[in-house]
Amino acid sequence: MTRRGTARVEGYALLAALLLVAALALRRPELAIAAAPFALVLAAGTTLTRDPRLQAALLPAASRTLEGDPVEAALTLESSVPVGRLEVFLELPAGVEVAEGSPAFALSLAPGEEQEIPLLLRCTRWGVFDVGKVELRATDLLRFVTWERRLSEPRTLKAYPRLEQTRHVVSALETQVYAGNEVARHPGDGIEYADLRDFVPGDRVRSINWRASARRQGLIVNERHPERNTDVVILVDSFVDLGADQRSTLDDTVRAAAALASRYLERRDRVGLVGYGGILRWLRPGMGAAQRYRLIETLLETGVEPTFTWRDANLIPARILAPKALVVALTSLVDPRFVTMLEDLRARRFDLVVVEIEPSGLVRPGPGRTAALAHRLWLLERDVLRMRLAGAGIAVGRWGDETSLEEALEEVRTFRRYARRARV
Repeated sequence: MTRRGTARVEGYALLAALLLVAALALRRPELAIAAAPFALVLAAGTTLTRDPRLQAALLPAASRTLEGDPVEAALTLESSVPVGRLEVFLELPAGVEVAEGSPAFALSLAPGEEQEIPLLLRCTRWGVFDVGKVELRATDLLRFVTWERRLSEPRTLKAYPRLEQTRHVVSALETQVYAGNEVARHPGDGIEYADLRDFVPGDRVRSINWRASARRQGLIVNERHPERNTDVVILVDSFVDLGADQRSTLDDTVRAAAALASRYLERRDRVGLVGYGGILRWLRPGMGAAQRYRLIETLLETGVEPTFTWRDANLIPARILAPKALVVALTSLVDPRFVTMLEDLRARRFDLVVVEIEPSGLVRPGPGRTAALAHRLWLLERDVLRMRLAGAGIAVGRWGDETSLEEALEEVRTFRRYARRARV
């Protein structure tokens, strides 16, 4: 703990020094006698005070929370000697705030007393935060000496992104061999009716349609569609981040990725993740509640890392992108490297859809006609880019200020239905 003198101690020291200098310069011993009380008070105040050996610990009640929800925490303070005034400052990271009260307050402590201060924290955005940093400033009872100490104990608080409401998601063109909630295109054992056909040896008796068989001379059986699951890979663009402190394209991207991953996992699909940016991250497709936590934990590490290297789809392991997997790309369509990678995946005949995190509402034109014209040209270039992707057979749905994520997914589903009809 750092020890330093207060303004009162410094004033006593300055006054005593001036009186002693004046006594020597003027040869007046009475001035030295007048400085004695101040010197005695100064000596007593600096020698009799002891280090309070302050102890502090900030303990959140939970290590995981949802962004915007309050989290209870307790700050424990203890001192070995009496403290006349203890100033406490919670050095919270950006994105964490005190929901009720102030991060700075003052109190007094008795010798050996342990006080527990209840707090209510709130994470204003998703991420991983260290809330264990506390700054202390203690003053003795006579206000002669001040001690300062900065405690830093790792206290991790993870804020999960708040999920966007989505009732329907995009279905894959091809299903896998495992059971799920998606109706397969090929007939098999299931509950969804597909067609009628003639009975062949080996068919089950319970699949015979007796009404249809009564109208014909032979036996007729029902064909059904089996319920299978799909492989879904969520592709997150982390090359750039546009926006202000309150909202950005990367924040919306992570929220959309968490919502889609949770919705697909509820349908018993196998969901994987690829973070494509300055740092390449991936997570193999899996199922269940454990996979959901793994996906969100990986999303919390998403950030913009500057890089000047050109990346392509060859860097993604083949076991992550299965041949029949549905690839859902979440991107702002700003960095050309990500756009080139999308066209590469489409050229390899991947089932690819794009949800555009619309940055137009976050990027405002500058003052003047030239800046307004440049902003207009930028918007036109984005329209041309969407038409180029649509021409390549890539469905693009826009999620922005005027549309919801559900509307963007419906736009993608509409394009896929129209594109399939056009090829017939």
